[in-house]
This record gives sequence, structure tokens and C-alpha cells, in this order.
Amino acid sequence: MDWTRIRRKTVGADKPPGVYANLDDLIRIQFKARDFSFLPQQPVSSVLSGRYASRLRGRGLNFEEIRRYLPGDDIRTMDWKVTARTRSPHVRVYTEEKDRAVLLIVDQRINMFFGTRDKLKSVTTAELAALGAWRAVDVGDRVGAVVFNDAELIDIRPQRSQKTVMSILGVVVQMNHALRADTRVEPNPGMLNRALEKALQLAPHDVLIVMISDFFGVDEQTERLTARMAEHNDVLGLLVHDPIRLQPAKQNLTVSDGSLQMEIDFADKRVREKLAEDYREEQEYITRFLNRLSAPLLMVSNEGDVVDQVRRLLGVPGRAK
Repeated sequence: MDWTRIRRKTVGADKPPGVYANLDDLIRIQFKARDFSFLPQQPVSSVLSGRYASRLRGRGLNFEEIRRYLPGDDIRTMDWKVTARTRSPHVRVYTEEKDRAVLLIVDQRINMFFGTRDKLKSVTTAELAALGAWRAVDVGDRVGAVVFNDAELIDIRPQRSQKTVMSILGVVVQMNHALRADTRVEPNPGMLNRALEKALQLAPHDVLIVMISDFFGVDEQTERLTARMAEHNDVLGLLVHDPIRLQPAKQNLTVSDGSLQMEIDFADKRVREKLAEDYREEQEYITRFLNRLSAPLLMVSNEGDVVDQVRRLLGVPGRAK
């Protein structure tokens, strides 16, 4: 498919800001994808620090040789057994792996076509995918994706090139622009597990798997598939949410699933509290099963700049204006 043609159509399309993702905006995110990482060596304030840091392996180190100590060598690389045997200081030399693979699982189902603040969840998800893809290529890693909606799934194998990033963004934009409030496509919670099954095929070992979704459809099978992924890979969850689920506004709101429509009375305190309680229970369930796998979960809102939120969650100082 000609992603250049998609870009021209996207730029010229009259799409309401925040309702649909714009390919030019996703491309511009590459200039913001700097000086942070989803991997180890996080600041102490980061949610990825502490016990999570040991699970996010980052680039691996391969043993190369043992040689005599030279001024400036890190004392932590000293091989004490060889040093004692030869009575001369020796160090172990390692080379860093050339790259690692990052696999993005990107949710563009109809449940993501919702938002009450700056943008819809589907747009926030597209921006997070762009951020992850550009960041991976920027540090020399390979990046691939599994992008899915309620009816189909498209996978892109990890490669280290901007062309691969553009392919990922093109697929995300294509599925994003197919979303409609009056769609006849039925919500399909099972597609999340299908995406995880495909990810297992693409990520046999030592891959950073980033799940970007609202996790609609999470069940016991999701837990089993995620556990299998976490056996030989690192898993990071980015849970995209709308603030109204946690802090409902005191007003009436009309909602629809595409076929039925109803008005919810958020002026009723009991309705607001029940909605917030239900969402907290969902969030806690997802957090618990990921915690058991030492897989961090970042909550990203569709209110506010996505890059600033991720940097704040990772404990990275703000960007200079």
C-alpha cells in the first residue's frame, strides 16, 4: 500500500481535531521522542524503577574476552579469579547487543472511539504508538506492531527503519479513520486475545512488548497469554482512559454503542460513584495480573499532551520550551 498517498489524503482531509488521528501529527511526534526510555536506568521517581527495573532488561550484553586491566576500566568488570591466578589485574569485556526488538500492540476497536476531553481514546492510542515507534528507531532498535480493530488484525514484523515506522503509522491511521459512531461492526472483546496470540508468534524472546489499549475484553485467557509473553520478554501496559470514568461530571451525558443510545444522569451522585467504582475495580484487576508478571502499567489519559504524560510517568524532567 502507498503510505505516501495516505499521508496526502490525511493532510487534506477535513477531520475534526482530536476525533481522528492525523498522520502529519504522528510524524511530528518523532521530534518529541527524545531523552527517555521504557527500559532500565529509570529515575527513582519513575514507575519503572525499583522492582520493575530488573524485569525490563533493555539491551543485552555479550561476553567477548578477558584482558589485562587498563587505566580507566570500570572496577566492576574485574575478574577476580583470573586476577588471583595470574597475580595481575584482569577485566571481563562485554559488547552490547546491536539492537533489540520492540513490538507495539495497538487497539483501534470501536470501544476506543470515545472521549469527553481533548481527544478520543483512539487518537491517544495512535499517538502513543507513534511515540513508541519513533523512540525505538531513534535508539537503534527494531520496531514492529500488531494493529487491530473489531474485525481485522494487521501485523508488521520488527525492522529498524523509518519506512517500518511509516508502515505502522499508516496502518494505525487507516484503522483509526475507519471508526464511526454509526458503525455496524459489533464490539469484539475477543480481538484483544487474538492480538496477543499474534504477538506471541512475532516475539519469541527478548522483545519489549508494549500493549496500548483500554484493555476492553480482558479475561483469564488474556492473563494466560500475557504470562506466556512475559516468560521470555518484557511487557509494558499503557492503559488509555478517559477522565470521566474516574471523575464523572455532574451533568447528563448521551452515550451510544452504535446501535442503542441512552442518557446517563451524572447529576445523580450514586450514578457517579458507581461508575467510578466499577472502573477502579477494572483498573485494579488489570494492575494485579500485570504486577504478578512484574509488568508495569502506565495510566495515560486522553486529556493533555501524550508525550508530557509519558515523560512525567517515567520521572523524566519536562522538556524545555
